[in-house]
Amino acid sequence: MVEEKEIIEKLLNGELKIRQIDDLVGDTEKSVDIRRKFIENVSNTKLEHLSNYSLSMEEAIKRNIENPIGTIQIPLGIAGPLEVHGEYADGDYYVPLATTEGALVASINRGFSVIKAAGGTSARIIEDKMTRAPVIKTESVSEAIKIKEWIKLHFNDLKEAAESTTRHGKLIKIDPIIIVGKYVYPRFVYTTGDSMGMNMVTIATDTALKILVEKTSAHVIALSGNVCVDKKAAAINLIEGRGKSIVAEISIPREIVEKKLKTTPEAIVEVNVSKNFIGSAIAGSMSFNAQYANMIGAIFLATGQDEAHIVEGSLGITFAEVVNGDLYFAVTLPDVPLATFGGGTKIETARECLEIMGVYGAGKVGKFAEIVAGTVLAGELSLIGALAAGHLARAHKDLGRG
Repeated sequence: MVEEKEIIEKLLNGELKIRQIDDLVGDTEKSVDIRRKFIENVSNTKLEHLSNYSLSMEEAIKRNIENPIGTIQIPLGIAGPLEVHGEYADGDYYVPLATTEGALVASINRGFSVIKAAGGTSARIIEDKMTRAPVIKTESVSEAIKIKEWIKLHFNDLKEAAESTTRHGKLIKIDPIIIVGKYVYPRFVYTTGDSMGMNMVTIATDTALKILVEKTSAHVIALSGNVCVDKKAAAINLIEGRGKSIVAEISIPREIVEKKLKTTPEAIVEVNVSKNFIGSAIAGSMSFNAQYANMIGAIFLATGQDEAHIVEGSLGITFAEVVNGDLYFAVTLPDVPLATFGGGTKIETARECLEIMGVYGAGKVGKFAEIVAGTVLAGELSLIGALAAGHLARAHKDLGRG
C-alpha cells in the first residue's frame, strides 16, 4: 500500500494526477482525505469545515462528483405551512430552503401566511416535457428540406428507436424542425416520468439519430445544438415549455391584503405592471417576474436538483388584477426541470429534504411541482407586497441584512 505522504509528494511534483488517487488507494474516504490534504498543501489553507460531512462519498462518487475533497454547507431554513390544492398536492406542506440570503425564508413564510389566510393556492401542471435538439449539417438548403420532410414522415421509426433505450421516456413529437442555411435543428420532445430526464433523452436521441444518419445524407455536428434549450434562458422555453410547466393562482380578499401585506390590491397590480411587465420589457428581459430564481434556487439546492436549471426555472410571468375589489394573483413557470429520484436527489441531505415534503421517489414529481409553484407564488406575492407597501428596505434593515 502506497503511503499517504508518498502520494502527496507525487502529486506535488506532478508524477501523479488527482484523478488517479482512487485507483491507487482503493478506499473512497481515504482518497478524499488525501486529495483534500494535497489541496491544503498547495493552497496553504486549512480545510476544516469541508472535511465534516455525513453523506456517503462512496455513493456520491459513482454518479454525482469527481475528485471529491469534501462537501460544502449551506444554511437550510424551513417555511410553512404552505396550503396547496392541486391535482397531486392537496394539504399543508413545510418547505426546506437552502440559502445564504437573509430575509428570504422570512419573506416566503409571510407569503405562506397570506396564502393560508386566503384558503390556499390552486396549482396545476399544464405541460410536462424534456427536450434534446441536435444540429445536423446537410449539403444545401434543398437537402436540409429533404431531411426535415424525412423526419416528419419517419417519426414512428425514430420514436421506436428512441424509446428502445428507456422504460420511462416517451418521444411525443419532433417539433419545431428549424432550418438555418444548410443546418437543421430538430427538437426532440419527450415525457420522462419522475426523472428530470436530461440523460435519458440524450441517450434516446442519440439512438434515434443513428437511423437518420443511416437512411439520409444527414451529418450530426453535435447532439445538442442549443435549441433544446438546456441550462440557458431562451424564448423558445418560455413559449413551448420544458421540464414541468406549472401555474399557481390565488384570490385574496381585500381585507387580507390590507391586514397582512399592509397595502392594497390596486398597489400590488401597479407594481406588477410597472416593474414586472414594463420594467422587464424595457430591459429586454425574458422573465416578467420579481424573484422566481430566489425560490427556485433555494429549493433546488435543498433537494438535489441540477442547479444549472435555476436559469430556466427563473423564466416566467407574474399576473395580478383586481377582481370585485379583491386581488387575483398568479405565477406561471413554463420551464422547471424537476426530479424526485435519481441524480442529486439520492444524496442523503437532498433525500431528507424531499421527504419533509413527502415527495421523494417514484410517483411524486407532480406533487413536488405543485409545491414548488405554490412556494414561488408565496415569495413573489410577499416581495411585490413589500414593494407596494414600501417595506423592502425596512425588512432587510430590521433583520440585519445590510
